[in-house]
Amino acid sequence: MHDKNASPAPPLFTWEFAADPYPAYAWLREHAPVHRTALPSGVEAWLVTRYADARQALADQRLSKNPVHHSESAHGKGKVGIPGERSANLMTHLLNIDPPDHTRLRRLVSKAFTPRRVAEFAPRVQELTDQLIDGFVAKGEADLIHEFAFPLPIYAICDLLGVPREDQDDFRDWAGMMIRHGGGPRGGVARAVKRMRTYLAELIHRKRENPGEDLISGLIRASDHGEHLTENEAAAMAFILLFAGFETTVNLIGNGTYALLRHPEQRARLQRALAEGDESLLATGVEELLRYDGPVELATWRFATQDLTIGGQRIAEGDPVLVVLAAADRDPERFADPDTLDLARRDNQHLGYGHGIHYCLGAPLARLEGQAALATLLRRLPDLRLAAEPEDLRWRGGLIMRGLRTLPVEFTAHEK
Repeated sequence: MHDKNASPAPPLFTWEFAADPYPAYAWLREHAPVHRTALPSGVEAWLVTRYADARQALADQRLSKNPVHHSESAHGKGKVGIPGERSANLMTHLLNIDPPDHTRLRRLVSKAFTPRRVAEFAPRVQELTDQLIDGFVAKGEADLIHEFAFPLPIYAICDLLGVPREDQDDFRDWAGMMIRHGGGPRGGVARAVKRMRTYLAELIHRKRENPGEDLISGLIRASDHGEHLTENEAAAMAFILLFAGFETTVNLIGNGTYALLRHPEQRARLQRALAEGDESLLATGVEELLRYDGPVELATWRFATQDLTIGGQRIAEGDPVLVVLAAADRDPERFADPDTLDLARRDNQHLGYGHGIHYCLGAPLARLEGQAALATLLRRLPDLRLAAEPEDLRWRGGLIMRGLRTLPVEFTAHEK
């Protein structure tokens, strides 16, 4: 479906591309909206870039999440999925399975993410947010990724899962290994996954003996009441909630703060609204930041279970398909002035949390954390400013996630 008269396709998955992928995605939307390419891993996959096609693909039951459908021999050698999850026996999680298993497991875990449960968790998220800012507010400078955006969702998801406070720094270290190695050597990620798997097995055993009100205890109780949740399923569920629930929020806070710093008029507008006690702009603003430069660049893997057509392009059975959320969410066919950041944007059905049966289960928690983090930063550090040239910032160039490696900032120092 390529436009034969177009200029050559821009290079994808380079460091330059990671810093600003949007011009390349604009080219693909116009000239090759369903585009086959070789990924850095060696796997060949289809990239779906237009909003309408992306929304259709995300809900298409003929696109399976289960890697067993990947026809690897015919479509490029290389690994799909999260490094180390197979060897650590962590494959049976929500990002790798289809109905009816997906329906059963999602029903079990969704109880932890009801609006009521998330609302009950809000004071703890605010407490964590303030504690982290307390840790650097007197310095007048900080790296907002490592000192704020990274630890906040780690500690929050650990609390939700029921990881004891004394063990949470271990989780922080393992998560750090995943982020540092996400776009590079796979060994570090696999080692971190293996250590996490060993710990989760021990924690599940301890929770079975002494259950609490946390998510892991809830999964065990459901299993004991005939829901047939195996230990591998419980461990895989806890693992994917951590894996999917922390880096996405790290990038939401990091990318969102950076976008506000780069758009001072929008940031000032939000600060004025917050000072007046109006939080409606905060709610629409977080949704706009998700659309404008969201944390998840590509939706996780899908595999065609039969020959099918997306956007006029034939996809063969066994082919991997990657829906490019970052491209779809800047499609001018769907969003007016898509490259403009407008915190008050109302018609904003972005795909940042996905669509269909795999819509992000943790979206309510991510929204809560994103709103608490950004509002508290703007209130407590009103003169927050970037302490580096934008072109000197480095982005993590992984396949699924996109976020800053560091975000150095300055502000007026004061005691907490």
